[in-house]
Amino acid sequence: MPELENAVKLVDPHRDALYSYDKAEQDTIGKERPWKNDPHYFKNVRISAVALLKMVMHARSGGSLEIMGLMQGKIAGDTFIVTDAFRLPVEGTETRVNASAEADEYVVQYLSACRDNGRMENAVGWYHSHPGYGCWLSGIDVATQMLQQSHVDPFLAVVIDPDRTISAGKVEIGAFRTFPQDYKPAASSTGDEYQTIPLNKIEDFGAHASQYYSLEVSHYKSSLDSYLLELLWNKYWVSTISQSPLFTNREYSSKQMLDLSQKIQKAQKAIEAQSRGGPGPRATAKDSTLDKIVRDSNKIAGEEMTGLLAGEVKAKLFNGVSAPSVQAQGP
Repeated sequence: MPELENAVKLVDPHRDALYSYDKAEQDTIGKERPWKNDPHYFKNVRISAVALLKMVMHARSGGSLEIMGLMQGKIAGDTFIVTDAFRLPVEGTETRVNASAEADEYVVQYLSACRDNGRMENAVGWYHSHPGYGCWLSGIDVATQMLQQSHVDPFLAVVIDPDRTISAGKVEIGAFRTFPQDYKPAASSTGDEYQTIPLNKIEDFGAHASQYYSLEVSHYKSSLDSYLLELLWNKYWVSTISQSPLFTNREYSSKQMLDLSQKIQKAQKAIEAQSRGGPGPRATAKDSTLDKIVRDSNKIAGEEMTGLLAGEVKAKLFNGVSAPSVQAQGP
C-alpha cells in the first residue's frame, strides 16, 4: 500500500482541522437551530477537493441524464463544511431524478457503515446534475429541497453542470437553500449573476427564482486530499493533457449553437411584429433580450477560442517531441 510505504499521515492539525468532528458540538447546534430565526442564516459552503472530484465525476458519468447523491459533513457557524460525498442508486432522466425506497435503504446502510468505521459525519445535503443548462433549482428541485429542510434541516442543495464544467475548464457549481413558504425575500436578494439558460428552461428558471437563494462556494484540501490528487494526476496526466474540450464536449457545443439560433429567431419575430404595429416587446425589454443574446454568443465564442488556443499550445509543445533530431550537414 502506498500509504504505508510512504508513512502518509494527517500531520497538519490546522490544515486538516475541518475534518475533525465534535458530535456534542453538532448536537448543540442542532438543538439551538439558529437558522430558524434567519432565512439567510447560512451564507457559505466549503467543499473538500476529493468530495468535489467525486461529485463532478459522478455528474460526468451520467452523460445527458441527471444523477443524484448525498454529501456528508458538519456545520460551523453560518457555513456548511462538506467532507465527503457518495452517489445514490436512483433512476435519472434528462429533466429529473427519481429517488426510490431502495435509495432510502441504501442511505441508511451507508451512513451506518460509516459510523461503524468511526466516521460520524451526518448527511448535510444532496447534489444532482443539470447537464448543459446551468446551476439553479427547478420547480421539482425547490419542492425537494423544501421537503428536506422541513424534516432534516440543516440541509443543502448543490447543482453541478458537467457539460459547462468541461467547456469552461472549471467546475460549474451552485449551492442553494430555499426560503420558508410564507417568507417574501427582498427584490435585491434574488438577483444572482447572469447565466445562460436554454430557451426551453427559461420559464421554469424564472418561475421559482424567488423561492431560494445561493450560497458562496469555496474549496479546501487536506494533506490526505493533496496526496490522493497527486496520485490521480500521476496516473491520468497524459489523458488529461491530450483531451480537447472541443471534441469531448462537441454535442453540448452544438446544442448551445442551436439554442442561440432559436433565441435570435424568437427575438427577430418579436421585433418584426412590433414594427408592423402589432404587440411586441417594449424598448427596455427588447434591449435586455438582445443584451442576453450578445452575452450568450460571446460566451460560446470565448469557450471555442479557448479550446482552439489550448490545441495550438499543445501542438507547439508536443508535436515533434519524439522525432529524431536532424543534424545539419556541411557542404
